[in-house]
Amino acid sequence: MNDNPANAEPQEEGVSLENQPSAPESGNDGSKEAELEAKIKELEDSYLRVHADFENTKKRLEREKFQALEYAYEKIAKDLLPIVDTLEIALKSANEISGEESELQAKFKEGLELTLDNFFKVLQRHGIEMIACEGEFDPHLHECIMQVPSPSHQEGEIVQVFQKGYRYKERVLRPAMVSIAKSN
Repeated sequence: MNDNPANAEPQEEGVSLENQPSAPESGNDGSKEAELEAKIKELEDSYLRVHADFENTKKRLEREKFQALEYAYEKIAKDLLPIVDTLEIALKSANEISGEESELQAKFKEGLELTLDNFFKVLQRHGIEMIACEGEFDPHLHECIMQVPSPSHQEGEIVQVFQKGYRYKERVLRPAMVSIAKSN
């Protein structure tokens, strides 16, 4: 017998030659190829999703970092507002003292006014501003403490301000506490 397949004699029916693939094997190769292509497509899809998630997370973290830096003064600004309130109350009390004003009282009031003025300038320089309390009540900027009848105001208008409100850029640090007019 000859070991060279090219010179091999035809064998009996039902027995295939060693080097020739049979028909069922070629079908398996096609299905394996299809499975591999499907697996590749699945992995590519998975990669694209993971990459998109990574990019979205990266963008979200950048936004959060920007906001954290943008609003870095917010906490200290909230802590300074009671000091401003106290200085305003002290100035109001100094202005309400009846009788003859001594030179010391005048200097004291002048010092309080200068301190408050400088305080407001510094707050404004850092983006902190007082909330306007004239006209219509805005629930985003004002907190209604009470409703009072007022013939000189329309319903929903601010009648009195109990505590000034402040905002830092677009965020409200503290809403203004107000009373509003109600209809009878």
